[in-house]
Amino acid sequence: MPSQFAVQRAARVIESGGVLAYPTEAVWGLGCDPWDAGAVQCLLALKQRPLSKGLILVSGTLEDFAWLLHDLPSAKLSELRLSWPGPHTWLVPHQGRVPHWISGESELVALRVSAHPVIAALTAFTGPLVSTSANPSGKPAARSRLRLEQYFHQQLDGILPGALGEAANPSIIRDLISGAVLRP
Repeated sequence: MPSQFAVQRAARVIESGGVLAYPTEAVWGLGCDPWDAGAVQCLLALKQRPLSKGLILVSGTLEDFAWLLHDLPSAKLSELRLSWPGPHTWLVPHQGRVPHWISGESELVALRVSAHPVIAALTAFTGPLVSTSANPSGKPAARSRLRLEQYFHQQLDGILPGALGEAANPSIIRDLISGAVLRP
């Protein structure tokens, strides 16, 4: 686990519009402030990923997403609570509450409440972050700091150190309303 100073320094990178790499449950992730269009554009350029695909928002606490979830049926809220924190990403209706650079061309937004202590510590300072695997599109996600640095050659504004979790694969992605699994 990184020091409190390292987490605060990483939070300042996010707050200043930077793109940060950090460990997740299975792979290294890239994140930025979801409300900063310029930061999201930089992240998408690094990944060579189109805006139309949308991005995941991650936090360490369900309360950070209350503004998106408050009008869901109670049974669906219970389903979320049972799966979080953990490696479950849910697609939920955003009803125009997130910018198009987060949702892409979808009426849904991807949300995850992570159990990873580094993500929880960071988002305690920043609130929800954009979270996507640290890799250029079409390449395997970085599972080591060396691979992360090989992919992005000093192009990142910061790297928050820490160990990856023990998950073998990135989070499962499911549609909350239909139950459909988009990524097993």
